[in-house]
Amino acid sequence: MNNRRSIVYIVDDDISVCRALSLLLKSHGFKVETFMRAADFLAFKHLKLPACLVLDIQLPDINGLALQESMATRELRIPIVFITGHGDIPMSVKGMKAGAVDFLPKPFTKKKLLDSITQAIVKNNGQIKEQDEISKIKCRVKTLSPRELEVFRLVAKGMLSKQIAFKWGISLQTIKVHRSRVMQKMRAKTVTELIHFAQKAGITSF
Repeated sequence: MNNRRSIVYIVDDDISVCRALSLLLKSHGFKVETFMRAADFLAFKHLKLPACLVLDIQLPDINGLALQESMATRELRIPIVFITGHGDIPMSVKGMKAGAVDFLPKPFTKKKLLDSITQAIVKNNGQIKEQDEISKIKCRVKTLSPRELEVFRLVAKGMLSKQIAFKWGISLQTIKVHRSRVMQKMRAKTVTELIHFAQKAGITSF
């Protein structure tokens, strides 16, 4: 993994911790941004790079778990590695259940921190690729006519062309034409792939 193509955000109200972690991570090639308040991190224009957030539990404005919840509400998908000198088991369980990659009680080793950050960035890189794929699929969905979109939905739900034709009271050939256009516009090579696209775009949940 190329660390220079990823970024680590640090939120900790102890300036000495921010400096120490920043020096460590920069020495390993990471881009680093540090914040002493959760609000400043939320207000920051986050870079479009694979990222990780190293987050202290105890903060002066809102605590780390509350920030984690706020990020989820804002759909700010940056994996979190919690660090704390005051953490306990219930806090760590809550943080991990909400999707944190790790929960490191101070003091922790450099290796453990770096391993956790690497794991988080790999996870985020996968999330970014997934989101890019979903965005492309949704753009293709917008090219469908209302009738093609409805065919897409029904095919994604497992209906055969002849079943759709019977449902609508129109010819099988007409449905086949619509389905062919859907396959072409969605760039699907097979019905299985088309169903996969529908799931990604949330079409099957309509």
